[in-house]
Order: sequence, then structure tokens, then C-alpha cells
Amino acid sequence: MADYALAVDVGGTKIAAGLVDPDGRLVHSARRPTPDDGDGERVWAVLDGLVQDALTAAGGMVRGVGIGSAGPIDLAAGTVSPINIPQWRGFPLRERITATVPGVAVRLAGDGLCMALGERWRGAGRGAAFLLGMVVSTGIGGGLVLDGAPYDGRTGNAGHVGHVVVDTAGPPCSCGGHGCVEALAAGPRMAHWAREHGWPAPKDADAKELADAATAGNPVAKRAFLRGATAIAAMIASVAAVCDLDLVVIGGGVAKAGPLLFDPLRAALGRHARLEYLRTLRVLPAELGGDAGLIGAAALVTCG
Repeated sequence: MADYALAVDVGGTKIAAGLVDPDGRLVHSARRPTPDDGDGERVWAVLDGLVQDALTAAGGMVRGVGIGSAGPIDLAAGTVSPINIPQWRGFPLRERITATVPGVAVRLAGDGLCMALGERWRGAGRGAAFLLGMVVSTGIGGGLVLDGAPYDGRTGNAGHVGHVVVDTAGPPCSCGGHGCVEALAAGPRMAHWAREHGWPAPKDADAKELADAATAGNPVAKRAFLRGATAIAAMIASVAAVCDLDLVVIGGGVAKAGPLLFDPLRAALGRHARLEYLRTLRVLPAELGGDAGLIGAAALVTCG
């Protein structure tokens, strides 16, 4: 049983924990909604319950614990301050997990990096040496694998590509800046833009409903996807030029729209990524879905 890695994935919408075997197979997992009220201890109680259940399923022994968390994170301190979990500011997540699962290695990383590691281990990014894994959903996040190794950066927040500026005159972003790709291409932002430009949908309509409308031929919904895909392509071209990438893997709810997102994205990338060394850059849909974060978190303690 000690061959299993215990994996944790903390996000603003859900918290998950699972067990992953040495071959990267998820053999146990459970998820619960992230509490959106109360204090930070209520969020911790949900996570602690999931961890205890996973330990029980493992017979009480695991080889280590990998934690992927929404950010920002402070890797040196082991703390997390997820934007979408306001109850956690400087929360000592690594210390809490270490106390709960003593005597084994505990590794912390951003959730975008864990997604990238998961896709590289068992998904669409298998074998890629220079990889950007990214999630396009309620927000846009990402993680980098450079020369075959996870790249955390100075504070643990490298690869946070949602806040690459693609339009200096663009709309305000949740980070406090303007024109970030997240402000243009995250699911709720695309739906909001479409409603403002004539898409007859209720305020709670999401990216799936937008995709359904675009598939049915609604011109405003189609323009919303074109606008979002173009912004993502501009960001990818910039990051790929800096990091000399060979592959980008995209997951998340918006990516489920398939050709509605990927066709205009690839077309726009062809216009933006013109340097010779970027001509072979590939963009693929993720394969692991919601399991990528757990599998990648396990990779932190399994793959060295």
C-alpha cells in the first residue's frame, strides 16, 4: 500500500484527494465542493476529511503526498493564498498536511504545474521536453515543464499564463491589471462579452451554453469564441517564444468546446508564431480531464 502517492488538488470550486500508483493510474479519488462561506478552518476540514478517507483506502500508508493548489502560492513558506478561496490567505497548507501525514515527503506546487505534469506523465503531453499545460475554465492557469523538469520559478508561481497581457487597452482583470488573457478568454468573460453584444442569454449562462449557441450558428457566440481563441493564441505565441516550447496542452471547461476553440486558435497561432523555431509548435486538447491535477500532484513525489 505504501507504493501509492496521496494526491491533493485544491481549487476554488472543488477540492479533491486521491491515490495514484507508481504507473500514474488513479486508483482512488473523491471530490467535494469548496466551501464558499465561513473561515479557513472550514475549508481545511473538507480537505482533511478527504485526506483521511484516502489514507484509509491506502491502509494507512503512502509513499508521499503531492499537493496542487490554486495560487498564488509561496513555495518557500509552504503557504497558499488562492484568489478564489478568500478564507485562505497565507494558509500553511504544507505544514498542515505534513502534520496529518507525518514521516513522508510532502511536496507543494501550483495547480497549473500539476496539470502539466499529469498530462506529461499519462496524457496528451507524454514525452514532451518543453511543455506548457494550461486550463481554460472559470479562469486561465498554467504550468511549465522545461527540459523535462517541472519549472516552479522563484516563488512557485511560474507558468501563471492567465495574466499575460494580450491587449493593453483591454478589460480589467481580477488580478487588478488590464488586458490579461484571462479577462478576455476565461469562460465567464466570453459569456459576458457575448451577452453585451447581443447574445440573448440569462446572466448565469456559462461557456457550455455559449458553445451550444455557437454550434447552433449564433453569430455572436461564434465571435466570442473567435475573440477568446485569438487572445489565447497571442499568449501562447509569446510564452512559446520565450520558453522555446514544443507542445501546449489545453484542458478545462472551455476546451471541451473542441473545434470551436481549437480551430480558430490554431489559425491565429499560425499568424502570431512566425519565428522559425516556433513553426513546429503543437497545440493539443488535454486527455485526462479533471484527473490531471491529481495525477500531476502525485508526480511531484513519484517522478523525482
